[in-house]
Amino acid sequence: MSIDLGLLVLRVLVGLVLAGHGAQKLFGWFGGPALKGFTGGMASMGLKPARLWGLAGAVGEFGGGLLLTLGLLNPLGPLAITGAMAMAIGLVHWSKGFWGSKGGYEYPLVLLIASAVLGLTGPGAYSLDVLLGIALPRLVFWIGLVGVAIVVGYGISLTKQRPAVSQQHAS
Repeated sequence: MSIDLGLLVLRVLVGLVLAGHGAQKLFGWFGGPALKGFTGGMASMGLKPARLWGLAGAVGEFGGGLLLTLGLLNPLGPLAITGAMAMAIGLVHWSKGFWGSKGGYEYPLVLLIASAVLGLTGPGAYSLDVLLGIALPRLVFWIGLVGVAIVVGYGISLTKQRPAVSQQHAS
């Protein structure tokens, strides 16, 4: 029982934080940029099509956060969060080092690891999955993790492929 209670507390905390973070990007709630602003950020990093990448990131955080909070369709929510946080680390935070005080990847890494662990362990007894009798196969987590790694790797590679402007074309 105490393990299930611990999983519930962790799921709700991490899930609501991510759902709120995604709501900033999707709807502009809590002082966020809304989808148009977030998509502009994706475009400025070289991600094309920026709208698709922006929508995927925002939905990954918002939808993944809601699924995680509810303990529904595990491990899909944790996988969505893992992908969104891996992209955030790779695109924004990695170059700033580890510590969050410098804009580094400390905090998104904690959210990524907590979500991945919840995807691996399952949501616990206090979840909609248990209430509704839903149990996705364990293999979904591992296949999903490989899929997330491929998509994140591809997305990050897009930002490294921006052509340099030569001096001849700049004048």
